Parts: sequence; structure tokens; C-alpha cells
Amino acid sequence: MFRWDCKTMLHDEPDPLDDPTYARFAWGRFRRLLKWMAAVAALAAGVAVALLWHLVGPLPIHMAIATALGVGLSVLMAAVLMGLIFLSSGTGHDAAVDRFARKDRPEADSPDTE
Repeated sequence: MFRWDCKTMLHDEPDPLDDPTYARFAWGRFRRLLKWMAAVAALAAGVAVALLWHLVGPLPIHMAIATALGVGLSVLMAAVLMGLIFLSSGTGHDAAVDRFARKDRPEADSPDTE
């Protein structure tokens, strides 16, 4: 299915990345996703510190801060990377890269011989 979608894109079609309205929409969606995930990261950090406090007892302040930062930033980094994957796919970057790669390799336009 993906190969068929890529083959229907012609080289003289306008680049889907040039539409500023859709780009604004996609980046707005990405920012909204990150705001929600920042809240989830803060909640995960709070739960991690509370769980350690419950299991270990009172924590030194440096350990609590390090735990909160480690858990929170790890969750936030995962959200940013996953969001960028969705942004790349949703805005047409993946199809555009495939189209440019297809220009460099004319043998890729031939049907599969398998």
C-alpha cells in the first residue's frame, strides 16, 4: 500500500511541505501534544518520588530532585521524539524524502522482480 501511495506522487506536483496553513496546523498539534505530555511527565516524576518516599522512607533532597528530573525528562524526551515522528509523517516529510530518493535511484521506479 505504501509503495502505491509513493508511486502516485508525481515529480511535478507541488511539495506538500510548502503549504503554510497546514504547516501551522501541524506545528500547533505538535505543541498541544507536548503540553499534555509535559503534564504527564510531571505526574510521572511526582509518582516516582512518592513511590520512593513510601518504599525507602524520607529521601535526601538531592535524590528526590535527581529522581524527579530523571523520570520527568526521560518521559518528556520520549514524547518529543515520538511527536516528531508523527509530525514528520503527517506533514509529508516522509513522502517528500522518498520522492527525492526516487529521483536519485531510477531503478527504484521499476516494478518489483520478486
